Amino acid sequence: MLALCWSHARRKFFDLDKGGSAPIAREALQRISRLYEIETDIAGDSPAARLAVRRERTAPLVQDLRAWFEEMLNKLPGRSPMAEAIRYSLMRWTGLTQFLDDGRIELDTNPVERAMRPIALGRKNSLFAGSDEGAHHWAIISSLVESCKLSGVNPDAYLTDVLTRLVGGHLQSQLHELTPWAWSRLGTPN
Repeated sequence: MLALCWSHARRKFFDLDKGGSAPIAREALQRISRLYEIETDIAGDSPAARLAVRRERTAPLVQDLRAWFEEMLNKLPGRSPMAEAIRYSLMRWTGLTQFLDDGRIELDTNPVERAMRPIALGRKNSLFAGSDEGAHHWAIISSLVESCKLSGVNPDAYLTDVLTRLVGGHLQSQLHELTPWAWSRLGTPN
């Protein structure tokens, strides 16, 4: 089963509450914020510990939230924006509650989306590389920077060191020593 994002569900109510005159949206936001407060408390704990806390503290809040959503939905006009926001969550309820069954699942996808944003921006910015050759060089640098990040290497320190070594006469037959993963394993190659 696909785990879905509480941040996306929350956003619907946030947008409705912007003007400050949507008490149902505000109540939904407060109820959802309690889920996030618990997640803050258990951040960094083992999946088993997170799961235990979620079953004890979060599951009852989620059950109450669903019952409240259904109660509010019965009181609202069917085509109102608030009813649509509630239906959005209820139609995705199984995916939204997956985190209650697995301590490895996060409440939302914000960290993943933040990690992907630079890739999308890089792709968009590369359209302005100036030429095919410029785009090729851009792709190489982007690949090196992202490989550094995946290897836990500071891209600035890596590129500074590697470029200094290349200018200083590093042997072409030993370029494999200068890959980000080799550089991180050795600290810095000799």
